[in-house]
Amino acid sequence: MSLSTELIRLIRAKEADAADFDRAALFVLDAAASSIGGTHCSEGRQFLNWGLDEGHIGAEGLRSQPGRAAFLLGALSHALEIDDLHRDSALHPGCVVVPVLWGRSWENGGATGGRHLLKAVLHGYEAAIRIGRAVGPAHYKLWHNTATCGPFGAAMAAATLLGLDDKACADALGNAGTQSSGLWEFLDSGALTKPLHAGRAAESGLTAAELAQHGVTGAPAILEGERGFFAAMCPDAEPDLVLGDPGDPWQLHTASIKPWPSCRHTHPTIDAAQELRQSLAARGLDAGAVEGIEIATYGAALGLCDNPAPDSVLAAKFSLQHCVSAALATNEVWFDAFETSARRALAPLRAKCSVSNSPEFEQRYPGNWGAEVSITVAGGERITAMRQNAKGDPELPLEVDALKAKAARLLRLGGVAQPDQFIDAVLATADGAPLPRLPGLLGGESEPASVRSTDIASRTGALN
Repeated sequence: MSLSTELIRLIRAKEADAADFDRAALFVLDAAASSIGGTHCSEGRQFLNWGLDEGHIGAEGLRSQPGRAAFLLGALSHALEIDDLHRDSALHPGCVVVPVLWGRSWENGGATGGRHLLKAVLHGYEAAIRIGRAVGPAHYKLWHNTATCGPFGAAMAAATLLGLDDKACADALGNAGTQSSGLWEFLDSGALTKPLHAGRAAESGLTAAELAQHGVTGAPAILEGERGFFAAMCPDAEPDLVLGDPGDPWQLHTASIKPWPSCRHTHPTIDAAQELRQSLAARGLDAGAVEGIEIATYGAALGLCDNPAPDSVLAAKFSLQHCVSAALATNEVWFDAFETSARRALAPLRAKCSVSNSPEFEQRYPGNWGAEVSITVAGGERITAMRQNAKGDPELPLEVDALKAKAARLLRLGGVAQPDQFIDAVLATADGAPLPRLPGLLGGESEPASVRSTDIASRTGALN
């Protein structure tokens, strides 16, 4: 029996209860809100404009075939850098799994029962995460795990939606895996490739499942075969982790939801820097009093996010130095914290940053993504804050009200004037309600959103 077949049987043997469906609905809401919000940012608008020009979006919303719809929704969901993440597998499951729901369920203008959809989400997260946690750290140095492992999750979710048997599901995983790709090289030039990775992963998995439904076979040993996924792309793979701990709760429960729109590797430093900002305020000081900043974290964070002089929004979201500076200098790290005015205003503070690899955090990674931030202020006092985990991790979960507030904010950003109705409708899927239409993209309420950016420079004048 192939590893793919064993994984399918493991997943399909798991039972889901009300708590699992409730949690899955929250992740669906987070990914959907990220897609709608993604229509507002410059990166997302470029994908949106492509969809409009190519006829994939019309006045009534998305009207393309399901795979292309999943592509657009996946790219838009990932464009803001605020979608969910799983630590051990270092991938973003929501932006590849959740788009499959709307791609399939609305293709004929009708909705599908909520719990069947949420079961597909649980299955998709399980497949992507179990494969992702087995690829090994060497894979992540070159390959974007969301792009390489995501197609398996999208295929598994689609296979559940389509009612494929085990054989056809294994075919879907085989043809999803042969489409795995996505290199980190784009970071060196600031190219807008990252949303493409998510979109293609969603589309590839869904297309693979649709082809399997029509009898197109795929490699049964796509994971463990001599010319398969692990052999080709994962020099230190741990295949046993794919099937490890079969009795654990659904892997979706181990995923994290982001509170801030930047690379997840920056989040423990943001959280620590926010604590330091409060410490400064308690002393009657602000960021202008900071003379030095030391950031200690794990190697993967440094490999992707050591950038003292980011020259674009994306680069700033992948800059430890910028994210820490923003958290020290401003009340909130939100989208305006990465715009041109903010990058200029925070340059003096970034110049005071130094970064280093901490053996403590390195040892705990990837199970924990931690960091320590220390600042030196006038007079030589050194103040330190440390995080073993980031806000939104399973150990530090966001409350349901906070998750709903985040979704409402993203929906408003995308032009939805009254987001509560959509939020309630998505969460009602846990009780069996049908999936609602996506506002603005698949029909429903939407209003044009204009670009608004708070002038951070006015709040950081002391740094200049």
